[in-house]
Amino acid sequence: MIIEAILKINPSAEVTVNGEDINTIEWLNGTTPIPKADIEAKMTELQAEYDANQYQRDRVYPSIGDQLDMLWHTMDHNTELQHQFYDFYQTIKKVKVAHPKK
Repeated sequence: MIIEAILKINPSAEVTVNGEDINTIEWLNGTTPIPKADIEAKMTELQAEYDANQYQRDRVYPSIGDQLDMLWHTMDHNTELQHQFYDFYQTIKKVKVAHPKK
């Protein structure tokens, strides 16, 4: 995360870091060093942003194909839905009838 924080502050910085030890930063090719306090503050900010977006990592839906398959099976067992979504239902049913699973 140290290098990520450095690059957020200075996208053109060239550095190496040994492990995640902020005391081992080596500034390369004339890159102006960034104070450790600024790097640590940016790391705190990035961690807070990461933590705040946990729901995005947890909120994983089934694939679109699986979602459509669930929708199809729900509609296939519910004639009211078949009428409400007639075009969709008939289009999918036509393909399923023409090419059944073996």
